[in-house]
Amino acid sequence: MKNTLRQVFHAPKFVTGFVIFVLILLTMFIYPLVNPGNPLEMIGVGTFAKPGIYVSMYDATNTSMETLRLPDADDKRLDKLLSQTDRVSMIDWFDATGVDITGLDLSDTDTLLTLWNANYDPTVKPKGMTQAKRNYFKRLDASIKQINASDTLIVSDQAEDGTLTEVRTISKTDYVNTSQVANVKALPLGTDNFGRDVLKELVSAAGTSIQIGLIAGAVATLIGLTLGLLAGYVGGTCDDIIMFITNIFTVIPGFVLLILISYSIGQEQRGASVVAAVIGLTSWTWTARSVRSQVISLRNRDHVNLSKLSGHSLVRIILTDILPYIASYVVMAFILQVSSGILSEAQLSLLGLGPKTTEVPTLGLMMNWAMLYSAHTNGSWWAYFPVILTITLISFSLNLMNTGLDQVFNPTLRD
Repeated sequence: MKNTLRQVFHAPKFVTGFVIFVLILLTMFIYPLVNPGNPLEMIGVGTFAKPGIYVSMYDATNTSMETLRLPDADDKRLDKLLSQTDRVSMIDWFDATGVDITGLDLSDTDTLLTLWNANYDPTVKPKGMTQAKRNYFKRLDASIKQINASDTLIVSDQAEDGTLTEVRTISKTDYVNTSQVANVKALPLGTDNFGRDVLKELVSAAGTSIQIGLIAGAVATLIGLTLGLLAGYVGGTCDDIIMFITNIFTVIPGFVLLILISYSIGQEQRGASVVAAVIGLTSWTWTARSVRSQVISLRNRDHVNLSKLSGHSLVRIILTDILPYIASYVVMAFILQVSSGILSEAQLSLLGLGPKTTEVPTLGLMMNWAMLYSAHTNGSWWAYFPVILTITLISFSLNLMNTGLDQVFNPTLRD
């Protein structure tokens, strides 16, 4: 046993896959301790908040400020204000009003603003420009003027008479230390369409999907192993019956059968464990066929015949004389079944046939939500790309482990 483990952990591919998978598992266990709470809690009112660190404006304005005079602060404000889309729209305004922009560089913020301040007139109505577009330019002009303003005044509404009272004046040189702000929230992957923390949701979803894969893999491997052992060792009528059932399941496309069963169960009854069991019940056929082939090559060996002559029972012969010789193959089959189960859940959830959306997130459900709310078309990459990357890493690590084991236990692949 020690020698076998030593060989396994000296296989580079297995070790690489094992390390990746263990790191994923550690993240699943450690991150909830750092950031506890319900992963489906809606912390945002809007949808698809960008990744970053969010500071409460209310708390920031009531925090003690320090004066910092950064030489490039205004330039950074203007560059941040004028996105590439805004710059192109300003060029459109210049073209529509006949302003000469020959040789103008879009990245030259100063020249662009000089031309804008000199030529923009909110009363001008260029031919063919819609009212909505003109309102957009008015808002852009107001933002530019606000940046150029010296101070920002904060007022408070007095409940008694409705008058506004000056509370504080904020200058461009006023800065606050984020450690002194009462409410600061880091969202490394932003929020999804429901305003939920994507990273917290992703960690929980990865754990649930791996759990589904483990249950599905265990069910499929147990069924396939049991039927394969019986068919391969007993043979005869038993083999014919088992292979007849296996062939029926083989002829029917497994994913189609999985869709039909999931649809018939209904949304309210489809928990994570139920979906995992359904996946396992529809994906055991190739394991049964493979185990049967392995057992047929073992059942007439000398040690098996000796056990028969000794009067050992069928169960004892299978468990002690056959199963240990195919144990490595069973482990590899289980790993592949786990990977297949995770991918099957993702496919089902993309079709809206996965686990209930109100209980726990899964990787497939996160992809389904991102697709339904068009995250891929509005540029909200953080809602779906990390999910794709996580599914890829999990499947890649499991397949690397399987390949490494195959190289250890398959003589034809050894160097």
